[in-house]
Amino acid sequence: MSDRATDIQQIINATLLYARGLDLFDPDEALSAYTDDAYWDATAVGLKRFEGAEEIRGFFQADADSMAEQFHIMTNHIVEFDGPDSAHGTNYVFSEGSTKNGATIKAIALNRDEYRRVGDTWKISGRAISPLTAPQMEGFEA
Repeated sequence: MSDRATDIQQIINATLLYARGLDLFDPDEALSAYTDDAYWDATAVGLKRFEGAEEIRGFFQADADSMAEQFHIMTNHIVEFDGPDSAHGTNYVFSEGSTKNGATIKAIALNRDEYRRVGDTWKISGRAISPLTAPQMEGFEA
């Protein structure tokens, strides 16, 4: 594999690691996909913006505590490189689940990401989530 192909695969793996961590209710695994100074911004879908590892982990933990079941499908990755250790891109997410209180959620969204090489791997340094269809998140309290 070329160096760029390896970089792209590591970036895609970071997005998938995030999704698997959420779906297995493992906030530490989800957070491991992010840089320590990352942001996670879902204001466009009615949630909040979180800055830094501590705030992001808090949200991931609240999600794990409130959800009974959920899944995230990540697809349509496009990655563009800004330099040897930075990139940006997009991917689609389809997420569905139900909370422990019985509320259901469904979201189909576009992630606009920033990526940065940390050591010998790539991580997400910023994610802004915007809806592609109207999100159904009434009763989601994480």
